[in-house]
Amino acid sequence: MKLIVTDLENFNLPVSGEHKIIKPDSRLCRCVGCFNCWFKTPGKCVIADGFDDIGALWGKCDEVYYVCRCVYGSLSPFAKNIQDRGLAYVHPDFVIRGGEMHHRRRYDNVIKCSVLFYGETTEGERQTARKLMQAAMDNYDGTVERIEFFDSVEDMEGISL
Repeated sequence: MKLIVTDLENFNLPVSGEHKIIKPDSRLCRCVGCFNCWFKTPGKCVIADGFDDIGALWGKCDEVYYVCRCVYGSLSPFAKNIQDRGLAYVHPDFVIRGGEMHHRRRYDNVIKCSVLFYGETTEGERQTARKLMQAAMDNYDGTVERIEFFDSVEDMEGISL
């Protein structure tokens, strides 16, 4: 399954295969760092706002796509919040991967992540975005498949996921 996280209310890129699209929703609460998704309700966020299953959704995915504005070299606030709420995807225990300590996956799948950023960016913001996404996927024990930058949403025409 593909999980598509977008900050576009009118998302209209063609998507093939089984997928779920997560779009802006005023019910979304921020991760508060309580770690209950690790200990109290393993794999599930305790914030019951309709987004409490993001970690489990990640556990069912082969691919995660972010289609969002690049904000200072990072995901847009909405997309970053969804990424943070996915913390339940990993286990609180640590493993050594690539000589670094990271959380181990709670689920068996390995996520491939792609990001399509829109909005004008500087080269510095692009470098920061690449580094941040690589670090995030290292922490989630996934891989970065592609990161692309577009000046506008309209420039994404012809892209399919």
